[in-house]
Amino acid sequence: MQPYSFIYHIIYIVPARNPKHERKANWRFLQPRNNSMKPQMNCRLLMTEVLGFLFVFVQFDSLVQGEVHFYAFVVRERNFTKLCVTKSILVVNDSFPGPEIRVHKGDTVFVNVHNQGYYGFTIHWHGIKQPRNPWSDGPEYITQCPIPPGTNFTYEIHLSDEEGTLWWHAHSDWTRATVHGAIVILPAVGTTFPFPQPDDDETIIIASWYFGDVKELVDVAMEEGSDLPHSDAYTINGEPGDLCNCSKETTYRRMVDYGKTYLLRIINANINAEHFFAVGDHNLTVVGLDGAYIKPINTGYLVISPGQAMDVLLEANQSPGQYYMAARQYSSEDAAVVDFDHVNVTAILEYRGNYTYRPPSFPTTLPMYLDYPAAVKFTLRIKSLATPEYPISVPLNVTTSMFITVSMNELPCTHSGCKTDQKMTSSLNNVSWAFPLNTTDVLQAYYRNISGVYTTDFPDQPTQYYNFTEETFVENILFTVQGTKVKVLNYNESVQIVFLGTDVMKSSVNHPMHMHGYSFYVVGFGFGIYNNESDPKGFNLVDPPQATTFGVPKNGWLAIRFTANNPGVWFWHCHFERHLSWGMDTAFIVKNGGTVQTSMREPPAYMPPCNAQLDSHIKTDSTEGVNII
Repeated sequence: MQPYSFIYHIIYIVPARNPKHERKANWRFLQPRNNSMKPQMNCRLLMTEVLGFLFVFVQFDSLVQGEVHFYAFVVRERNFTKLCVTKSILVVNDSFPGPEIRVHKGDTVFVNVHNQGYYGFTIHWHGIKQPRNPWSDGPEYITQCPIPPGTNFTYEIHLSDEEGTLWWHAHSDWTRATVHGAIVILPAVGTTFPFPQPDDDETIIIASWYFGDVKELVDVAMEEGSDLPHSDAYTINGEPGDLCNCSKETTYRRMVDYGKTYLLRIINANINAEHFFAVGDHNLTVVGLDGAYIKPINTGYLVISPGQAMDVLLEANQSPGQYYMAARQYSSEDAAVVDFDHVNVTAILEYRGNYTYRPPSFPTTLPMYLDYPAAVKFTLRIKSLATPEYPISVPLNVTTSMFITVSMNELPCTHSGCKTDQKMTSSLNNVSWAFPLNTTDVLQAYYRNISGVYTTDFPDQPTQYYNFTEETFVENILFTVQGTKVKVLNYNESVQIVFLGTDVMKSSVNHPMHMHGYSFYVVGFGFGIYNNESDPKGFNLVDPPQATTFGVPKNGWLAIRFTANNPGVWFWHCHFERHLSWGMDTAFIVKNGGTVQTSMREPPAYMPPCNAQLDSHIKTDSTEGVNII
């Protein structure tokens, strides 16, 4: 085994502005900023952390390669004031966004999550493949049950080939609105970037802000069958920007020096919105997507979907002054739909030095809300780096092929809380995902061979065929069925999935599809109904984008390929939280291979118990034995 070292991060409260952890082989302790936290309580928690993490490390040291990092996440409610209103939100270590995890390729990270909130939640390490270790992947009721209030759970995160920027977030209800942060994965020790070394880097997290209590708003809407909430503003690194009320003094600023190059690590942590992003008077060079490098894209703007993370080089080569970093929602909905968040979120790129103040320059290259051609133009330019140092491995001989329609639907709303006769749902191949009953999660059921939790009949093809991209309100197409249906794959199968976005209820939009446990190759996408004869002839099998989240185009199709070589249970879903809540999700079960190295690991000694969570919107209909969401 290669030598390893410890890096211990006890983080109680860290600045929201991207703390960068020193790479030292020693214990590191960050002192709390909040004077109300009693020192003796800190000491007791500290000793618990040290002893607990040492125990975990002794258990798993034979699996560790590279450096080992330890973090403590304390999750609790704290007051924040935005847009002239103070409200309580759930955050990690008293910061919004949460603390940054900074590691090298191939490292291992242990994160002990303490739930000091009022309801259960989980944490997902978005884009981390977690080889053979679905136990720490995090999606609620898929690979674990929520961490109950007053308890803690340690996640074990194994980095493999990821390099660049990824992120972590809560994976319960809409808790990720405020519980999220960056994961920075530097090149492995002794290696460098595939581009000139930047002078510094900066994480830019675009997120959603709501005036009300997001969990309460979602719970009420799901109970009533009404529409789910829309954001009231967006934030960059926790701040709406000086174009918004009561926000000028707190606008996020990044100081730069003329002549230097900065690596922007841009994460779209929004709940339901794609965004255009640009910087006033500056060009951008996009060099990475979802923890993998791409061929450089020189551009005046980019478009980024919820769940995606991009690495972007910026040269500070303009006249010293102030320049807006701005993001604007990109809406792929019908032009008649106008009830989305029109707020432009801004931060300021500020040059050091002496110069005459001028108002910040706003980017003229930032596309408008409905600029579909601009979004497509940018997306078409994304290609894998595909060099000997960063090779790709696109499956060429497909053994499993799936064709999946992605739709908005309706279901009758019949329980006592309904305020309408029909409720919004969504589906994949006309199956709307129902989370399993609150006695176990899918992974536990699979591992322990517990029957009655899920079925293995997720369809490889649509259950009915029609003109998928034509607007329709036909009842037998409009209504869907609910089920906990999964797809089972043999180890090492070569899989191709073609997703097709439908226009049921005139509701076609881009759908950013996210797969847990894997990255996949985007071998093609197009518009209209997929043609199985002609469209594969245009597939890119040379340098297709490698991603963990990628959009199914509005009224179009997306073709992806991957090799099923990571055993376990892996969730996949639309990363619009509205669509996930309504059922646009399912799971893969990838069977073990023939060796220990190709088989799922044993579960840890402790997993959070699967008890029904108070105030959860997931409710059991005891008369029919199905979930009502």
